[in-house]
Amino acid sequence: MATVVIVGFPGAGKTTLGRSLADRLHLAFVDLDARVEERYHISVPHLFQKYGEPAFRKCEYETLIETLSLPDVLIATGGGAPCFGDAMQQINTYATSIYLEQSEEVLFQRLRNSNKVRPLLQLLDDDALREYIHRTLQEREPYYQQAKMTLKADNLDVEQLVNKIVSLQL
Repeated sequence: MATVVIVGFPGAGKTTLGRSLADRLHLAFVDLDARVEERYHISVPHLFQKYGEPAFRKCEYETLIETLSLPDVLIATGGGAPCFGDAMQQINTYATSIYLEQSEEVLFQRLRNSNKVRPLLQLLDDDALREYIHRTLQEREPYYQQAKMTLKADNLDVEQLVNKIVSLQL
């Protein structure tokens, strides 16, 4: 079994889908943010706050490259991970990539109701959050679209998504 990488916007459900899909495919599950925290002994929000986004992206990229070399893993990336340097090219070279696509409205509702600390979003009101999603999704979409498979996930639950992916026989 090869490596599988799920990419997509924050709040798209990459980690939730990733855990279920990894279980079904008998792969080890790796949440890239959690792996960064383990590797650098600092939380992602604190890394952002203390060192800034460029330092975080460098740590994230290095961790991604290291993780891609592991056998039989499913990696759920952070939303910006595929958009740094040649990350998406590296992902497609060493893994089967899946873009978990959600509409701006679904992303807004999920992010607005999320309990997860997201450094780039924590100070935004609803209007600013909608603008951030719209602007950032336009910037990131060209990277996400390079994935080998795109799943439009607005109206599907995790089990439906897992079944759909499994039926495509990665």
